Amino acid sequence: MPYGRSSASENNGDKRTVLTVFELNEYIRMLLEGNPVLKSVWVKGEISNFVSHRSGHLYFSLKDEDGVIRAVMFRGQAESLGFLPEEGMKVILHGRVTLYGKTGQYQITADAMQPDGVGALYIAFEQLKRKLEREGLFAEERKKPLPRYPHRIGVITSPTGAAIRDMLQITARRYPLAEILLYPSLVQGADAPIQLISGLKYFEAQKETEDAVDVIIIGRGGGSIEDLWAFNDERLARTVAASTIPVISAVGHETDFTICDFVSDKRAPTPSAAAELAVPDAATLMRQLGNLSRRFETLLISDIERKRARVYEMQTSRGLLRPSHAIDEKRIMLDRLSDRLETASQRAAERRAAELRLIAERLNALNPLAILSRGYCAVARPDGTICTKAESLSENDVVLLRFSDAEKRARIEGDP
Repeated sequence: MPYGRSSASENNGDKRTVLTVFELNEYIRMLLEGNPVLKSVWVKGEISNFVSHRSGHLYFSLKDEDGVIRAVMFRGQAESLGFLPEEGMKVILHGRVTLYGKTGQYQITADAMQPDGVGALYIAFEQLKRKLEREGLFAEERKKPLPRYPHRIGVITSPTGAAIRDMLQITARRYPLAEILLYPSLVQGADAPIQLISGLKYFEAQKETEDAVDVIIIGRGGGSIEDLWAFNDERLARTVAASTIPVISAVGHETDFTICDFVSDKRAPTPSAAAELAVPDAATLMRQLGNLSRRFETLLISDIERKRARVYEMQTSRGLLRPSHAIDEKRIMLDRLSDRLETASQRAAERRAAELRLIAERLNALNPLAILSRGYCAVARPDGTICTKAESLSENDVVLLRFSDAEKRARIEGDP
């Protein structure tokens, strides 16, 4: 045995191997983990004693009518679940059988889990839907518009299903110019989400190559909720939401809804409807082109008629028929303007002369010489100071008498 130590018996002297509890548990653990059957098992049952630890690990028991087993799912695997396990939920989980040495209990270390039964699937669906909606992955403002005239369409679906045949037929009939590139994928089962995600990543990687697609259709035909469950995978939903290429989700029939429908840029009720959304109808385009052509022709003819009428109007105008007539009219107008200018100039000169005479008269009225010419004279001292009052003069003062034409010297005598 790999563990233990030999010791002699106190009673009979024989030698026995004595194990510690830890060594025994480790030995049993090696036996369990070395069994190829127990390395990868699928087990179904009902969850009980469920604990979501703050570390992110999940601890619970899995039971049915006849038994119970402990189980643990560590944080790394728990984060990839598309639902939140709940007390009483029936599930199918995958993992390996191990033994926890400290308690001596064997348990299942789970690495994958899915709801078992329609009721549990609906619970998981609603949980994931609420989670992604709170994150804004369903918001209309983040959805990308579909190209109007796609050159190349990427399709991710089963190569043998009816969905791809319907899409090929509809695209060839409606818009034969478009090329379809098929990425074959499983659309049902545990491995389907990984392949669907690989298809999205493949087309994303071809964006700068000659195989770049303008729009992606991902989907399959209808089925039960279990059949369509791959399209409710959280990893697939996040990959669809992160795609820089517009994605059309075409899963199931008109009444079927999946998480993929909500996160995609456009939801089509069926694969056939997805093909109709992805490409325009060539017949409709031809009718629209015909209508535009006729409208353009009508507008062109109308424009030509307007221009023709304008040319005729110009041809029959007096300016073209008698060019000298227009010149004569301008000459007459020039003479009239010249006469008006001359008259206006004369009137302005006369107004200015009258204003000048009026100003001169006002200035002359204020001129002292004009007053002296009427017989008055101004009395001033020899230094030029004007004498305005008689009392300012004394007898024998010499004064100057200013007349309008000359000055005279005089002497003041006594009072008369």
